Amino acid sequence: MPAPSPMMAARRFFCAAFMFTALSACSAFPTQGPNSLEVKQEVAPSEAGTGYVLIDLSPSNVSVLEKSGPKAIGDSFARLGGGQPRLLFGVGDIVGLTIFEAAAGGLFIPAEAGSRAGNFVTLPAQEVDRNGMIQVPFAGLVQASGRSPSEVKATIEERLRNRAIEPQAIVTLQEARSTLVTVTGEASQPARFALSRSSDRMLDAITRAGGSKWPPYETYVTLQRGGRTTMIYYNRLLNEPRNNVFVQPGDVLSLSRQMRSFMALGASGQNGFINFEAETLTLSQAVGRAGGILDSRGDPAQTFLYRLESRQALEKMGYDTSAYPRDQVPVIYRVNLRDPQSYFLAGRMPMNDKDVLFVSNAQTVELTKVLEILQLSGNTVTDVDAARIILKGYRL
Repeated sequence: MPAPSPMMAARRFFCAAFMFTALSACSAFPTQGPNSLEVKQEVAPSEAGTGYVLIDLSPSNVSVLEKSGPKAIGDSFARLGGGQPRLLFGVGDIVGLTIFEAAAGGLFIPAEAGSRAGNFVTLPAQEVDRNGMIQVPFAGLVQASGRSPSEVKATIEERLRNRAIEPQAIVTLQEARSTLVTVTGEASQPARFALSRSSDRMLDAITRAGGSKWPPYETYVTLQRGGRTTMIYYNRLLNEPRNNVFVQPGDVLSLSRQMRSFMALGASGQNGFINFEAETLTLSQAVGRAGGILDSRGDPAQTFLYRLESRQALEKMGYDTSAYPRDQVPVIYRVNLRDPQSYFLAGRMPMNDKDVLFVSNAQTVELTKVLEILQLSGNTVTDVDAARIILKGYRL
């Protein structure tokens, strides 16, 4: 086949350039996301769309994001307060009672019982009834619910003082049924148990249930207390002692697994949802976990991170967010990974749950698509046909 003349080659190149412009304008070429030229400036909110703020990664705004920390870390247990609970008798508790007298011949110890090992009598264990009472012979009904063992002991001794010989009582809790807590969900051994008399903290209760089935960085703890529900990231219980508060009677702790992830799209080695598999993840680590940037397609200078960022963080960076009605503002962070210094910034930039990482195609990739089309159709498409395609592309 004879080589095309210079004039013919020039016409074909001219046609190719126009076809590239026309077909790109009507999004005729397949691609995984917006062209880097389309993500070029801030788009204000409007009725047609949400808009977004375009931010180039810089040392100052990365410092703000480092201090803000990951968003999906949960609430704080420290604000619940409550302190160390005072564990008192309650309805359903099993109470043990032993009464001593100073000598035989008293109310409980007969005169002929001198050979006994001690001048005492142990009464059958009994349950605190629905009215909060226990029954003590010769002392009648004694209020137990809402009182401590020492308070119940003092009442019994006072009522027996004029009938027994220097009575002394020992009141014990044999089985706790009113100070139960429940640990359920993704615990290794879900259980319902009574609080120890020395009081348990959150981590104590979780440990008694065998701990979490999953790594701490994938575990969240939900606390139900008094009609309120609060969730916290498990590692905050481990790393922040103020959140390891005392467990209160009736608390329900539920462990759940929530795998934080980000989505990788575009010219990266791996596309789709990718789990953090760690407590923290930086942008550079996310790029590596996504298989890096494809050398044959990707443009390292046009790497984007899509996120709903907090209004407070943006205001600290110096951006005006008054046009956005919600506290979470759509943001696109852009980083030029052709610049060696940007890797240090990307190594500090924290990733958030549900972030979207997008690596744009290089502009030469789009031109290659045009040339491939012309090469495939070179034997059947004339310059006139190419011109018609161009005009049709402009009409799209």
